[in-house]
Amino acid sequence: MKRNLLTLLLATLCYSLASVAQAFVVSDIRINGLQRISAGNAFTALPINVGDEVDSKKVVAATRQLFRTGYFQDIRMDRDGDVLVITVVERPSISEIEIVGNKAIETEALLDGLSQSGLAEGEIFQQATLEGIQMELQRQYVAQGRYDAKINANVTPQPRNRVSISIDVNEGSVAAISHVNVVGNTVFEQDDLLDLFELKETNWLSFYSSDDKYSREKLSGDLERLRSYYLDRGYLNFNISSTQVSIAPDKQRVFITVNIDEGELYKVAEVKLAGDLIVPEEQMRILLLVKEGQTFSNKVITSTEELISRRLGNEGYTFANVQGIPQPNEEDNTVDVTFFVDPGKRAYVRRISFIGNTKTQDEVLRREMRQMEGAWASTFNIEQSKTRLDRLGFFKEVNVETPSVPGTTDQIDVEYSVEEQASGSVSASVGFSTGSGIILGANVQQNNFLGSGNQVNIGLNTSEFQTVYSFGYLNPYYTVDGVSRGFNVYFRETDYDSTDISNYSADSFGGSVRFGYPINEITRLGFNFGPESLEIKPGSSPAFVVRDFLDKEGDNYLNWKAGISWTRSTLNSGVLPTRGNSNSLSALVAIPGSDVNYYKLNYSGQIFFPMTRSLTLNLKANLGYADAYGDTDIMPFFENYYAGGFGSVRGFADNSLGPQALDSDGDTDSIGGNILVETTAQVLFPLPFIKDQRSLRTVVFIDAGNVFDDDCERSTVIKNCSNVSFSDLRASAGVGLTWITAMGPLSFTLATPLKDESDDDTEVFQFALGQSF
Repeated sequence: MKRNLLTLLLATLCYSLASVAQAFVVSDIRINGLQRISAGNAFTALPINVGDEVDSKKVVAATRQLFRTGYFQDIRMDRDGDVLVITVVERPSISEIEIVGNKAIETEALLDGLSQSGLAEGEIFQQATLEGIQMELQRQYVAQGRYDAKINANVTPQPRNRVSISIDVNEGSVAAISHVNVVGNTVFEQDDLLDLFELKETNWLSFYSSDDKYSREKLSGDLERLRSYYLDRGYLNFNISSTQVSIAPDKQRVFITVNIDEGELYKVAEVKLAGDLIVPEEQMRILLLVKEGQTFSNKVITSTEELISRRLGNEGYTFANVQGIPQPNEEDNTVDVTFFVDPGKRAYVRRISFIGNTKTQDEVLRREMRQMEGAWASTFNIEQSKTRLDRLGFFKEVNVETPSVPGTTDQIDVEYSVEEQASGSVSASVGFSTGSGIILGANVQQNNFLGSGNQVNIGLNTSEFQTVYSFGYLNPYYTVDGVSRGFNVYFRETDYDSTDISNYSADSFGGSVRFGYPINEITRLGFNFGPESLEIKPGSSPAFVVRDFLDKEGDNYLNWKAGISWTRSTLNSGVLPTRGNSNSLSALVAIPGSDVNYYKLNYSGQIFFPMTRSLTLNLKANLGYADAYGDTDIMPFFENYYAGGFGSVRGFADNSLGPQALDSDGDTDSIGGNILVETTAQVLFPLPFIKDQRSLRTVVFIDAGNVFDDDCERSTVIKNCSNVSFSDLRASAGVGLTWITAMGPLSFTLATPLKDESDDDTEVFQFALGQSF
């Protein structure tokens, strides 16, 4: 191709030189053959003007200059008297580009690449550019392991000096890895090293994971992991001497060989600090994870650099640079490690801004900030502010960036970007749960009412066993320092007979006011107080325990309840957390002067343990104890604990576990007990084939628990009653899914009992709207 162009150029020059053999002064210039190119563009590129004297050298230079524009495929210069006549043939323009056969690389991506290289509809066509692009596409497919891919391009002339381009792509197939081998290893087993590789030999899971498909990028990542593995285990001089990737003649099989030189094992001899430490050296040395006599580890050095950088960042030195420099001693295979500290200038925060909060007011986010504008930037305060935004439960994701302020060396901006999610739940006529049946009416709980951060709960509910009218309100920032205040009022009619709990119904009306006081960033104290009016209506055949209590205490009660709670939480999110722990202790007492006197003590806690990059262990416990005091000699049955169902022991029917009482018909009803024990161990895992997991939680779980009573002798008609006994715990195992929808959490479980009794009420499938696990 280049030879043909050179021949054409030489022929054109020879013709032009022959046509303009004698020098002359140009009186006019005429250009023939222009179609799409404007005369102005052509004259601008021409280095000859009217009045210039033209000879053969200037003709050669002018022809070359016009060719360089890329607009023309042929140029001829003639002389008509003193007029310079230029005859051109324009290159064709591209009228259409069609790409067929591509699947691995999207058409849009290919067209964008072609456009950046100068091939696009309306652009001037150049054959050399098209050939270069063919080679580049071929390289892209080879990089994906598609060695038999073929790229064919056809150029079809069209009227008005145009061409259409058709690129036919035969992607072929990705070559499968038949063998991976590491050569030169003596310290670590071959299998241990190959486990580090993302690329695997073809196995029975390869159809799903595609880990046997060769990719240059994946191999580079595998080699880097191999290098890190040795450097983290003391082999400072580890080296990958060569890598061979061989392809079978059929281009369907790949063989990978990695040759390594392990080197010697190095121990740490001395650890030193150098530079401007800013903070006292004894405080800095506490952060040194590298210890004398320890096996050298590049990972430990990197972790130490991060710790020191964060410590300096807490003092405002956001741009601090910390480098751990190893100095090997070849004689005794030891290494001295020196951490050089350059704190740079102390940075100050110019502005804090929020992006993405289309519903939540800026004030709600700003009051969670622990980093202040105008103060020096603290890494801890910036991260703590991010954590507090996560714990609100209003956002799927919170990210923070700290860009430098242009034109300064000591100022940064702090930018929090959030993605909002449903922060409440709605139950309406479509509501249903396996524990309550069909839900009619409406129940709206909004934890971020109108973007104010306040919690509002309005309930107008009718279900199979309960009717509730309620209103609740909580302002988490009643005062600027985080004291919360709230109140709630309710009226509740409950028919326990319809759910086979017990043969009685209860009508209650009450309310309470509550306050919360922050002790520190993660701990709060709560107080609540309010009255409750309760009327018990026995059924046609109530349990003897119910009848005995009503005969002694009556069926109408006015109780004044006071409560105190202590909570501590380091969870990373208010909805579907994955890290941290939480603990809560609470006490509720019907104070003297109430119609019945009792108290309830409760503890609930959970903790998350990362197991792998994608698996997390979650342990939970829920304990409760209640008892009567004063004139009330037995615990009121309507304040008993129940177990079974969501939030308890899944796989068992709601409120079905624990002591049961005989009624006058000889049947048994669940009556609950004054001691509650519930525990859960579950592993969180990602759901396959779904990219965005932020609104989903999938778990495999084991639940154990039951309700007990420490005064089973109070009546001879109670069965399945015992004091706390691990042998009487019920247990189940299963899988569960929670999905945060616009109407609130939607949860499903499939469970099977691991330990049950013949008369237990079990349920394999359970689901609920508005409740998560």
